[in-house]
Order: sequence, then C-alpha cells, then structure tokens
Amino acid sequence: MTKAKVVASLKGNADPEKAAFYPRFFKAGPGEYGEGDRFLGVTVPHQRRVARKFRELPLKEIAKLLDDRRHECRLTGLLILVEQYQRGDDTARAKVAQFYLDKLDRVNNWDLVDLSAHKILGPHLEHGNRKMLDELAATDHLWRQRVAIISTFHFIRQDDFRDTKRIALALINHEHDLIHKAVGWMLREMGKRDRGELERFLQRRYKKMPRTMLRYAIEKFPERQRKKYLEGKV
Repeated sequence: MTKAKVVASLKGNADPEKAAFYPRFFKAGPGEYGEGDRFLGVTVPHQRRVARKFRELPLKEIAKLLDDRRHECRLTGLLILVEQYQRGDDTARAKVAQFYLDKLDRVNNWDLVDLSAHKILGPHLEHGNRKMLDELAATDHLWRQRVAIISTFHFIRQDDFRDTKRIALALINHEHDLIHKAVGWMLREMGKRDRGELERFLQRRYKKMPRTMLRYAIEKFPERQRKKYLEGKV
C-alpha cells in the first residue's frame, strides 16, 4: 500500500464541479484561512470509503498524504489514522496519537480538525494529563486552538464537562468566528447531555460571549428562551 494508490483511488471519485467549488467553501483564496489548499473534488463519504480500503497504510505513507497540498489527501490520511486508532491495541493507539501530534501542523482546516481531534487526541488523553489541551488553547495558532476545544467532545460523551468548560473560558474572547463556532458547538453538545450544566456556565458569561458562540450554544433551547438570551434578559 502506498500514497500513490490512495491518491489514484481518490482521483477515481473526483468531481470537477466540486473541485471548483471547494476553494471557495474552504476559504483557500489569498489571505484566507485555507490559503494554498488545492482540491480534487472528492466528497467525505467517498474519502471514508477510501480510508477503510487503505486502513492498513503504513505511517510513512500516511505522512506523505498529510504533507500533500491537496485537501482530500490530508483528510483521507487523517481518516485512515482514525481507523487505525480505533482498531488498534494500546501500543498501536499510542503510536498513532504521537504521530498525530507530530503532524499537527498538517491538520490545518476546520474539517480536518473536526473529523480527527475528538477521535484521536480526545481518547488518547482520557486517562492521562490533559494539560496539553490548555497549552494548545494558549497558542496563537487557530487550528491548534480548535483542536483543543474539539478534542473535548470525547469527554462530553463521557459526561465529563470539566475540560470543555475550562477550554471554552480560555477561548471565550477569541477574535475568529471559527473558534466562536467550535466553542459554541461544544457548549451545545454539553447542554444536550446536561441542560443545567450549560445554563450555569452561561449565567455569568452569556452577555460577554461573541454572538456566534452564544447562538451555537443555545441552538437547542426553546425559542422563547433563546430570545431571552439573545436580548440579554435571562
């Protein structure tokens, strides 16, 4: 199994119309957050099928995928890593998690983060020192900060909200809407598990939160309650 065979499989599912659309969707223009990304035009479902087919790809070949400027190559490489992490024993998982951290600079768009962080880094840190998440959140690197908050999705699913709340507070004054959306999304997921926990978090903070973050966090609230939060009358 080689990178070349993975790329050939991806190209077999490429759609020229999507290849033309994706640079706008993923903001790959000059000065945008995805600047420099190139696209084959392959959908995520097709990439998942390719990832399953090549789930035993050696790490050295996955590294080549992650170093590729084509967006789908990097995402497929990450999806293969997720496959290997979920199917591996403790030794294999530790190796995959360290590889993921070593290549974290290549996890450099929102979908790459969202489809990998909580499936590799989250479970890797479940029984370990989670200080790494605080360190990632404290950087000035957009994607590492998003990795920090999205990784906590794994803990939310275990009804453990401590890290989500702590990282959310660290990022609550962030300037970028991609962080507002990510933090709001994780708060919403926390609220789906425990509405009271979310409302207690919001009680002293909702008026200061970026509007997008708040909207995402309260999306599942009843309309009347959402309106009160948005009007600052809770």
